[in-house]
Amino acid sequence: MTTVVSTTEVGPLLRGWRERRRVSQLDLALRADSSARHISFIETGRSRPSEEMVLRLAQHLDVPVRERNSLLLAAGYAPRYAETPLTDPSMLGLREGMERLLKGYEPYPALVVNGVYDVVAANRGIAMLLEGIPGHLLVPPLNAMRITLHPEGLAPRIRNLPEWRGHLRAQMERQIALARSPELCSLYEEVSAYPPPPGGFDAITEQQDPAPYPFFALPMRIEHDGRVLSFVSSISTFNTPMDVTVAELAIETFLPADPATVDYLRSLTL
Repeated sequence: MTTVVSTTEVGPLLRGWRERRRVSQLDLALRADSSARHISFIETGRSRPSEEMVLRLAQHLDVPVRERNSLLLAAGYAPRYAETPLTDPSMLGLREGMERLLKGYEPYPALVVNGVYDVVAANRGIAMLLEGIPGHLLVPPLNAMRITLHPEGLAPRIRNLPEWRGHLRAQMERQIALARSPELCSLYEEVSAYPPPPGGFDAITEQQDPAPYPFFALPMRIEHDGRVLSFVSSISTFNTPMDVTVAELAIETFLPADPATVDYLRSLTL
């Protein structure tokens, strides 16, 4: 049931999310078991949606958990989702589970990042890739995007930097489109403005070796200890998160993309 009110802020916000998702009022109404007329009344402020309706519309519009709280507040309701620090005792099981997962993935690199790519956990495979990085880039909180694309970070070692840089920037663009995050926008502008490594992007492209192995996805080809290692990345998130912190965590694992990389990493454990 809805209550007629004179003004409400939630309507324009919901309309913005609907338009961003390119969903018509009728399509959204069908998904949410409502009517296009009701959706129109909500968006124009003629009706105040119930708390259940706000959450239902947010779910069908794939609104991030953090923004669902904002929608609830705009509609006059209390936030539904907590934002619990990872250091909180209630997060002990989550922290231990992630640490076991990262350690079990060794010797292959794996890490956990938050919504702005700050590293919250990493294994020894990541530490191996960061060997020789200047200390000022390793000051906590370590940021995965910054250290990858910075001209003093991993960028000069990545043999296919133009392609990998394009992949990472496109990934951030998709996230910015999904979640309105000023911090993420600022990080995107920062890394996009980084100057090319010495010699420029073209020089890095020219020194690439012909790929001797048929890659099944875009690899990150990175120099380490005189070798070129190849990885493809996979990103996992938590299903149906009930906490903002957990909703914004992502576990990224790097799978060896050729036999030479597999053999080299296994040799490190002998």
